[in-house]
Amino acid sequence: MNNKILILNGPNLNLLGVREPEIYGTTTLNDINDNLKNISNNAKIMLECFQSNSEGDLITKTAEVFTNHCDFLIVNPGGLTHTSVAWRDALLAINKPFLEIHLSNIYAREEFRKKSYFSDIAVGIISGFGSMGYELAIAYAIRFITAKRDI
Repeated sequence: MNNKILILNGPNLNLLGVREPEIYGTTTLNDINDNLKNISNNAKIMLECFQSNSEGDLITKTAEVFTNHCDFLIVNPGGLTHTSVAWRDALLAINKPFLEIHLSNIYAREEFRKKSYFSDIAVGIISGFGSMGYELAIAYAIRFITAKRDI
């Protein structure tokens, strides 16, 4: 397994399963991560999952991509979606493809949630599919990496 996907989850995603289940569902982040690890193992691709409630920790983890190999990122910025120019700059600096993901449909919620500092630099956006969105994201990431392997 030489290829690697990094999943970065922002603030409050550690509370999945108990936080506003009518919006975010009852699946926990550990459940999501376990499922994604099974999928990536079957594809023979390494997967690292990281969550922090600290913007600085997320920026530091992003910057580590310079020294720790990574082919693709899946990023759920949580509330930092609408505020973090610094994390955006870190993603631009590492110059790696990434998908932006949201459990809820951010475009069907409050007005301030409709602005993302990440969308215009992401390969794509998955929004509103709950935990299934992570499965869609990893399927795309695996396909992206596999296509590069075959080149």
